[in-house]
Amino acid sequence: MPQDSNLANKQWERYTYCRDTGHLQYIEKARKCEEYFAGMQWDPAVLSELRDQRRPGLTINKILSTLSSIVGEQIDLRTEIAYKGRYGAPSGNADAMTKTFRYISDANQLEWLRSEMFADGGITSRGYIDVRLNFERSLTGDVEYTNMNPRCVIPDPDASEYDPDKWKDIFITRWLTVDDIAHLYNKADAEALRGRGAAQWVYGFDSVDMIRDRFGGPGPSMGVVTDEDAKVSRSIRVLDRQYRVLGKVKAFVNVRTGDRKVIPDTWDDNKIAAQLALTQGALLVDESPGFRIRWTVTADDFVLHDKWSPYKHFTPVPYFPYFRHGRTVGFVENLIDPQDLLNKTTSQELHVVNSMANSGWKVKRGSLQNMTMDELEQYGAKTGLVLELDDVKDAEKIQPNQIPQGLDRLSAKGENYIKSVSSRGDAQMGMARADTSADQIEANNAFSDVGLRWPMANLKRSDHILARNTMDLVQEFYTDPRIMTITHNELTGESRDIQINWPDPLTGEVQHDLSMGEFDVSVISQPAKATLEDSQFEQGAYMREKLGIAIPDEFMVENSRLLNKTALVNAIKEARESPEAQMKQKMQIMAGQLELANQRAEASKLEATALEKRAGAGEKVAKTNEIMQGKAGEAEKAQQEMVLDKQRHDQEMEQMREKHAMEMQIEKEKAAAKLEADAMLAREKARLMKAQAIQTQNQAAAQPAEKKAA
Repeated sequence: MPQDSNLANKQWERYTYCRDTGHLQYIEKARKCEEYFAGMQWDPAVLSELRDQRRPGLTINKILSTLSSIVGEQIDLRTEIAYKGRYGAPSGNADAMTKTFRYISDANQLEWLRSEMFADGGITSRGYIDVRLNFERSLTGDVEYTNMNPRCVIPDPDASEYDPDKWKDIFITRWLTVDDIAHLYNKADAEALRGRGAAQWVYGFDSVDMIRDRFGGPGPSMGVVTDEDAKVSRSIRVLDRQYRVLGKVKAFVNVRTGDRKVIPDTWDDNKIAAQLALTQGALLVDESPGFRIRWTVTADDFVLHDKWSPYKHFTPVPYFPYFRHGRTVGFVENLIDPQDLLNKTTSQELHVVNSMANSGWKVKRGSLQNMTMDELEQYGAKTGLVLELDDVKDAEKIQPNQIPQGLDRLSAKGENYIKSVSSRGDAQMGMARADTSADQIEANNAFSDVGLRWPMANLKRSDHILARNTMDLVQEFYTDPRIMTITHNELTGESRDIQINWPDPLTGEVQHDLSMGEFDVSVISQPAKATLEDSQFEQGAYMREKLGIAIPDEFMVENSRLLNKTALVNAIKEARESPEAQMKQKMQIMAGQLELANQRAEASKLEATALEKRAGAGEKVAKTNEIMQGKAGEAEKAQQEMVLDKQRHDQEMEQMREKHAMEMQIEKEKAAAKLEADAMLAREKARLMKAQAIQTQNQAAAQPAEKKAA
């Protein structure tokens, strides 16, 4: 494209604004979180100083195992995407759209890309999957998913919503080779950029990706040195910007509900007319001001691409574990301080233990005979050390300081903080105590995802955005007849073909035209396949054994963990379809019919016997009634005697209770009288003692007076 310095300069100014308004801080946070995840948890200067002082700097990387447990939880929980037809969607198109999405996800290995996006979000607080068309495998285009480095994606710094449809723009920064630019854009611009040296860049090297993720590790991006280096050295920064611009937009308007849907730019008048005819006047075309996506790509002061985007949405689909009005939070950043506490306290414990073993010596000058002082300093901590002295008192081992109380508990606290902050205890990490019951372990696992429900809900939200964007790409670009093969049964390898946009030779109508109508996206969470199979097997065994439901053998085998299940399922089918099996089945049916006939005959015989017994029982009942009437008088008399005996017994018990109460009252009165007498005696003794004390005082006072008079 001809050079446009004005547009390139505007793009660069917007890029620097987005970069400096929060993205540089995110880059620093992401770098630190990545280093802690990888085990690089000490400042190099601090670690060097510790080594100079011969002090340990241990790294007990609990973040790695904690993140592995969280990602494992995500792997066990998958989602299934289903589409539901709305107004204008022909019958069967929703199922065809669901199968088309499954084909696209299988072709792009979405299961792994989704886990990578989740890991990016958990570590750096942001993850992205790019959704766009790829024309390398097909001239008509295939939907392609690509995992993106979150450091290279700069969202709108002024946005505060989760969905990119609410953002104004987004930057994707990449480092490309000259040959990449020639292949993706145009050869003339690539050759012009090839001739520039390291000092000829108009805007200079950008600091955001100077230290970037790659197999070679962190290092500065060097300029193009030779033509040979230019073929493989990714040294040219490319700014890929997608942004919304206000303009005229065509849209379908539902005259009944008022719903509005933007018409893709790729639709011509004939296709629009076909859609209007299909809805039979329920839609009309409206052209009004709206936002369209502009796509501009620049490298230094060169504009490589500047056109309207063919897509309805921005290509990146984000994932943020925790999202609050534009602020993104991951798992690692809150584990950094507990991890530092664990590393430092554990290192200090080891240092104290080493100090106790290497506490040093006090030696009298000139007393060493078999070594020098430097040799003692070097070898003094070794086992079996022998000192030759003039006097054994000339050397003394320095007594080390004792381990401070509570130091060992700090490291345990650090580990407990990591567990509590991450909501991943021993049960969730698969390290429950040996004496923990199986029921308790199962109960703990049942609630193991409580601390992850918010991040998992946001992942489900990202899945919804991904399914929505994929649906819009399919409706807009999958307009040609296609045959796609999807795996129906992974066990047997059975596959099915699905045809979309396929003309019917009899009626001439297009079958499964996915561009027609509207669809709703449904995201269903379910366990991963291995876990789901285990659950299915357990439920099938319970229904078969406990409830007596006839679960087929093939179902039980398919959901088991047996090796070579395919051969076993086929053997069961062959055995069931063999002539011997069919004959055995017929014999079982005949035996069952014979058994049923025998049971009916036995039931008839039992019924006749019962009738005969009932007739004889009637006579016995009559005789029994006569006898019972004679005994009724005797029973009534006995009942009256029992009532009289009970009344006499009640009267005797009442008299005994009254007598006991009177005796208790007398005892209480005696006890009260004794207490009163004792109190009077005590008062009399106190009075006498007081009178005696007064008399003694008077006598003592009179003696000095008598002596004085004499």
